[in-house]
Order: sequence, then C-alpha cells, then structure tokens
Amino acid sequence: MLLFVYEPKSPNSSDSINSATKSFKERLWRIIFEAETPCGKFFDVALLWVISLSVLAVMLESVDAIALEYHKLLIAAEWTFTVIFTIEYLLRIWLVRRPLRYIFSFYGIVDLLSCLPAYIALIFAGANHFAVIRLLRLLRMFRVLKMVSHVRGGETIMQGLVASRAKITVFFLAMLIFAMIAGTLIYLVENDVPNTEFTSIPISVYYAIVSITTVGYGDLTATTPLGQLITSMMVLAGYAIIAVPTGIVASDMVRHALESNHTSQACPGCGMHGHLVDANFCRKCGEALKLKMN
Repeated sequence: MLLFVYEPKSPNSSDSINSATKSFKERLWRIIFEAETPCGKFFDVALLWVISLSVLAVMLESVDAIALEYHKLLIAAEWTFTVIFTIEYLLRIWLVRRPLRYIFSFYGIVDLLSCLPAYIALIFAGANHFAVIRLLRLLRMFRVLKMVSHVRGGETIMQGLVASRAKITVFFLAMLIFAMIAGTLIYLVENDVPNTEFTSIPISVYYAIVSITTVGYGDLTATTPLGQLITSMMVLAGYAIIAVPTGIVASDMVRHALESNHTSQACPGCGMHGHLVDANFCRKCGEALKLKMN
C-alpha cells in the first residue's frame, strides 16, 4: 500500500523578506507623508515640537551670556536635533520612488540645509574658520521653513502665494516706478538747498520708498515746503495702497481654501501634496498616485 504524504511548499524566504519590506515601507510612508492618519498627525506634531525647540536653541545660542553658561547643553541639543533631522531626511529619500525629485524640491533643499551646517562645522573646526562656522550656523534657521509643510493649511498658503505671484510682480513694478518718479521729484526740489541730504537720485528714491511704506526712519528729512508736501502725498498714497498686496494674496488663499476638490494625498514619487480627487498621476513628477512600494 502506497502512502502519499502532501508536503506544502515552503514560501521563498526572499519573497517573504521583500513582502515584509514593502509592508514596512507602506506603513512608514503613511506616517511620514500622510497627515490624515493618527500616526501621521502624531509624527507632524512631534516634528513641529522638535523644529520649534531647535530654532529656540539657535536663538539662545546667539545670546552670549546663555551661550557661555550652557555651551555644552546647547551643543548636545544641536547634535540631537541634527541627528533627528538627518534620519528624517534619509527616510524621505528612501521612501519616495524618485529620490532626485524630492532632493531638488523646495522642501528637500530645506531639509538638507536643516542638518548640513553641523556636519560642515566638523570639517571647518579650526579657530581660523570660526567666522565661517558662525555663518554656516545661520542656515539652521531654515528649519523654521519646515513648519509650513507640517502645519495644516500650509498648502493653502503656498498655493495662494503662487497663484498671486503675477499680480504681485505687476504691483511691485508699479510701486517701483512710482518710487522712482517721487524720488526724482524730491531730488529736484531738495537738491538746491544748502547742506542738503538729497545728493543723488538713488538716495532720493530710497527716501521715497521709506516714505511710501510709512516706515519713516528719520535719517533723511525734507526741509522745503514743496518737499514736505510731496512727502505728505507719498505717505498718504502709501496708506492707500499698502493693503493692495495683502488683499491680492488673501483673495487667492480664500479661493483655494474654498476648493474642495483637493486631497492631502502625497505623491509616492516626490512627496508633493494637494492633488485633485480624481487625479491618477502627480502634477509635478508624473508618478502614479497609487501607493506601490518597490
């Protein structure tokens, strides 16, 4: 009598490892890039706290009394933040399907600048390069830009600014022309006055810009009645038009905020958010939006 014993085929170990890796990358992707999941929200909030504390440490380091007393503590905090940001940066590169798209994107560059100065400071560690190190450390303030990508509504702000860039450019050029004309008039009126401060048109244009923006440094003053009249007109005109760029940006922000056809889904290729509900491909890199980890 023959007895046949069925032995199930054991799964390939390499396939199991690949499947486990894909599953792990999918979970990690949703934590880092997707802000609507509980884990994603927790990650964003935690990262916001880390960014805030790192920026606070940079600001405190600029105070000589605090830097001298808590030098070792600030150095330890700086390297802790640097390691955290480095791990986050490398994970984002590992998770996206098109790493170069992310590396050369705006937030990719910001993420790099957030952790790069500490490593460069190790190379220029000599006393002769102290000034260079202090300059490089200023780049750490770019960490505050990372907040925009994690604060809810940051995409609306960025879209509003991008949508209004043409109008703002036209407004800026118009104001520049107005300042140049007003500065030239001030120069013609004040140039013949003894001991005048308006010795050239560029200085007069600077005075016009300060007056139109209602900043009023007080380093230059018009002395003739006609010059004072022109200055008064510039200040009043500045009050009338100072709200124009704010209104332009605000209207575009409201328009984008009212649009309900955008999702918070991140592109697996470059990590970009803000795609249409029915979009199948990323509008920036063309990657398929359906999450499929390699």
